[in-house]
Amino acid sequence: MEKVTILLKQHVGKPDKPLVEVGQRVKRGELIAEPVGLGANIHTSLTGTVEDITDDAIIIDADEDQCKEDFVHIPDSDDYLTDIENAGIVGAGGAGFPTSVKLSNKIPGGYLIANAAECEPLLCHNTQVEERYADQIVRGMKYLLEITDAKVGYIAVKKIHHAAVLALGKACKNEPKIQVKFLTNMYPAGDERVIVRQLLGVVLKPGELPIKAHAIIQNTETIKRVAEAIELRKPFIDKDITLDGRIKERSTVFENVPIGLPAKKFIDAAGGYINPHGDITVGGPFTGHTGKESTPVTKTTGAFLVAMPYPQVHKKIGLLECECGGQEPRLREIAKKMGSEVVAFQRCKRMVLVNGRYRCSLPGICPGQADAVLAMKKKGAESILTGTCQD
Repeated sequence: MEKVTILLKQHVGKPDKPLVEVGQRVKRGELIAEPVGLGANIHTSLTGTVEDITDDAIIIDADEDQCKEDFVHIPDSDDYLTDIENAGIVGAGGAGFPTSVKLSNKIPGGYLIANAAECEPLLCHNTQVEERYADQIVRGMKYLLEITDAKVGYIAVKKIHHAAVLALGKACKNEPKIQVKFLTNMYPAGDERVIVRQLLGVVLKPGELPIKAHAIIQNTETIKRVAEAIELRKPFIDKDITLDGRIKERSTVFENVPIGLPAKKFIDAAGGYINPHGDITVGGPFTGHTGKESTPVTKTTGAFLVAMPYPQVHKKIGLLECECGGQEPRLREIAKKMGSEVVAFQRCKRMVLVNGRYRCSLPGICPGQADAVLAMKKKGAESILTGTCQD
């Protein structure tokens, strides 16, 4: 049997409350946990028996024989927003904000934007989805236009993704309210404030959301899942992911994999490790976090990336934090694994404190870091570790 670990927190908000008991049989698509306050429904991705329930997860012994086309449907409804809520859809691009809550805002005369940037380096599953499921994404956008009362839908994509651009352009050719718009090939092109700035010409202040610019932005996989919920009555139980790095079959995309399966299963399916190898990063190289072989796929998992072993630098090092890249805790973790001593820390001069969090005032446009570097050099830093944006 295969173990499936369904985390109870796959979204913004508190962990869900389990609705099942140990020993209970559950079917693929069955509702097994519900939110306490802000959150989203969670369904089992495979049929099996509940083996254990912890504070963090529901563990299921999955049956050997599975049919992915057979799943418990969400309840019938004549309201799209209710369908999205029942399906437990959250932002699949990594944010995990409940989609039904985000779409509850009406923006008559506004802009519904599909984020097709594929922002993080190495990740390629969204681009493949856009190539293969362009029609489904456009249908999903039409549902979202109806829900939000937006006047127009934009698909924000980089020109370098030629096949995706062609597929999306063809899919919306006869849709007068949906257009393809181009983003600059830079990091972080997929940041919501960058998208608003490039497509609408509106510069949002740190902490301001796209709704301030009369816009709502959704990741393309999220839109794909919306179409599934409305058309197939399917809950959010499968995920698209990228595998890359020190594995034998690089840039491998796995489409519609059951949520809850472990990283090692996909590493093995991509040919296994190339030695030597280092940590497994969950998500993109800039904003991901360190994981394990047992780390399960969630609704927000974008990738499992296998790194090279950390170089043993053994130097005094300075950390330069940028909101667009790794934050201080991750930078300190990396420095420690490099055998380095952190002697200085600086933030990019664009970062400002907003509601207890440091935010970039103009993401994607680096102001230059000479002052920060010189300040850290004065404190004895021999090298700098950073993850800044690029313009």
